Amino acid sequence: MREPEFNAMGVRIERWPRSLTKAGQVLIEGGRLALLTSYGRVIDSAPVQAVRAERPWFAGSRSMVATVNGTRYRLTMDRSARARDGHRIDGTALAGRFLAAVRGAGGSSG
Repeated sequence: MREPEFNAMGVRIERWPRSLTKAGQVLIEGGRLALLTSYGRVIDSAPVQAVRAERPWFAGSRSMVATVNGTRYRLTMDRSARARDGHRIDGTALAGRFLAAVRGAGGSSG
């Protein structure tokens, strides 16, 4: 079984003006991005090539905006977020890895 290109848990996922989950999961696997609730329910999913991710000026260093199927989501990597190997990682570093994974998989990032 192939490992996912990106997997982060403990991610706050918001769709303005409300929070969808405070401990969600962002997964890039097999060329698809999936946003999941803390219970594993899919919030949204799309091919990575169709996803736009950026870190706008109003977002902190741990946050970014991802547009998935035309819907904008604010993703905030918690300070205690976990990488795919289960180790805790700094939210700023994890956000950078997410943007690199989207770019590397053919998505658009700004």
